[in-house]
Amino acid sequence: MSLVVRFVSSFTRKHPISRGMLTYAVLWPTSNITQQLLIQRREVIDWKESMRYSFFGACYVAPTLYGWIRLIGILVPGNSFRIVLTKTVIDQMIYSPFAITSFYVGMGLLEGRKFEHSVQELKEKFLPTYKAGACVWPVAQMFNFAFVKERNRIMVIGIVSFFWTVWMSYMKQLQINSLTKSTPADRTILSPIPEGNMLSTTINCQP
Repeated sequence: MSLVVRFVSSFTRKHPISRGMLTYAVLWPTSNITQQLLIQRREVIDWKESMRYSFFGACYVAPTLYGWIRLIGILVPGNSFRIVLTKTVIDQMIYSPFAITSFYVGMGLLEGRKFEHSVQELKEKFLPTYKAGACVWPVAQMFNFAFVKERNRIMVIGIVSFFWTVWMSYMKQLQINSLTKSTPADRTILSPIPEGNMLSTTINCQP
C-alpha cells in the first residue's frame, strides 16, 4: 500500500496536471451525488449522470483549468496585490464565460442532446450562472493567486469547486421552456424535476 502511495505521490509531482484530473474525477461526481440526494431528494442515485460529471471534470475541466492557470501565470507573472487583482479580473472576464459555456454545451452533448438544444440551454442559463459565479470566484481566485503555489492551485480551486459544482449540477437539471417544448423524443432526455426544486426566480422553468 505504501508503495502505491509513493508511486502516486511521485507521479503527481512529475505530472502536476494529474493531481487536478484525479481530484476532479472524484470531486465532480461527488458534488453531483450531493445535489441529487440533498437538493433533488432522489431516492435512487443516477450513477450514469454522476459518471458523466466524473468524465467531464477529469478529462476536460481539469486539463483546461491547468492550462489556463499556467497561461495566466506566464502572461501576468507575480503576486503583488495589483497583479493578483489583474489576474482575477482577467479570469472573470475570459475563463469564467469559457467554463460556463463548456459546461452547458459539453454536458448537454454527453447527455445525448442535440447541439442546438445545448446552445439554447446555455443562452437561458448563462447570465444567472455568471452572476452567481461573480459572487464566488473572484474572492477564491484572489486568495489562490496570492497565497498558493501554482502547482497546488487546481487542488485549492477544487475545494471551492465542490460547492460550486453542487449548484451547477442543480442548474443543469432544471428544465427550461424552450427545451421541454421540443419533440417528444427530445423531452425523454430531460428528467422530470419536482415542483419544489424549481428556481423560477432565476430562470424561466416549466412547473
